[in-house]
Amino acid sequence: MTAYHRQKGSSFERATADYLAEALDDDGIDRQVKTGNKDKGDIRGVKIHGQRIAVECKNLARLNVGAALAEAEVERGNLDALAGVVIAKRHGKGKPQDQIVYMSLADFAAILAGHRPEQEQ
Repeated sequence: MTAYHRQKGSSFERATADYLAEALDDDGIDRQVKTGNKDKGDIRGVKIHGQRIAVECKNLARLNVGAALAEAEVERGNLDALAGVVIAKRHGKGKPQDQIVYMSLADFAAILAGHRPEQEQ
């Protein structure tokens, strides 16, 4: 990955974190410090029902959704989070609030219910 691509990714993470912090009125939301092989996502401090959400940001010309969701799931486990989501850049859309969020149906159900569906099975 080139320095240019790293800078694009960092800028996208910063814009995403700033938007979420302002929209949710929570100054605890910020870019996540990189943690090596125990990656916990790109944005820290995002919570629902008092539980953490792992947030992975992707600013790529072509997103491999399956691989990105798998990465978010690993980060969810590393963070012991309720759910993992991928926030992806919609090219041609510059505002943070116009970006798209991908998640599995299990993660969506967990966010709605406040617990992992498989925890009851």
